[in-house]
Amino acid sequence: MVLDTAFCPTVVVLGAGRGSRFYGPLRSPRQLDDGDMLEASLRVAVASGLPVLAVTREALATRACTQLAARDVVVVPDVLLPDGRDGTPGLSECISAGVSARPGSSGWVVLPADMPLVLPSTLVAVAQALRVHAVAYAQHAGRRGHPVGFGAELYSELVLLPDDSAARRLVARYPSCGVDVDDPGTQMDVESLRDAASLQAPPGPRAFAPAPPAW
Repeated sequence: MVLDTAFCPTVVVLGAGRGSRFYGPLRSPRQLDDGDMLEASLRVAVASGLPVLAVTREALATRACTQLAARDVVVVPDVLLPDGRDGTPGLSECISAGVSARPGSSGWVVLPADMPLVLPSTLVAVAQALRVHAVAYAQHAGRRGHPVGFGAELYSELVLLPDDSAARRLVARYPSCGVDVDDPGTQMDVESLRDAASLQAPPGPRAFAPAPPAW
C-alpha cells in the first residue's frame, strides 16, 4: 500500500503502563519490563512506513532508541502511590503523553508493546480508515483487536483523559470502524518473545491469549 504523506497518522507504541486494554485486561495488570519485546513491536511499527512514537519508562528508553531517534521516544515517570510505593502510569496517561507529543498528526494508531505479532500492513489499514472514521480498530475473524486508531478531531479529548475508564468511554462514544484484516496477531498479547516464537512456528496448537470480548 502506498502511503499518502499528506495524511499520515502516527503509530504510538505503548511500552510504559499497566497491561490493560480498552476492553479490560486479558491478564492481570502488569508493567512492561521486556526490552526485547518493546524493540520487536517498534520494528513492526517502523516497517509500516508510518511515523512512530514510543511511550516508555526511563528503564526502557535506551532500548527504544535502538529503533527510533531520541526525539521519537517519550519517557513517562512512574506514579507515586498513596502508600509511598512507585506505581506504573495507566493506559490513559500513556495515550495522552503520546498524543500530546504529536499534536499535528493526522491521527494516532495505538499499539500495545506486548503485541509484536501485529503485521505492519494492519497498522497501515487502521491508519487509512481514520480518513473517514473518528475511531478505527483491527478486526480478525470477526473479533475486535489491536491496534486502535483515533482521528485528529479527538485530540482535545485524548490529551485530557482523566483515567483508563475515560479511554474506554471515548471508544464507545464515537462510531467506530472495524477494519477486517487477515492478521491473528491483532488478538495476541504475549508475555515474552519466546512466547511469540512459539506462536509463529508451525506446526502446533495456537496457544495465544483468548480473543477480547466485544467492547
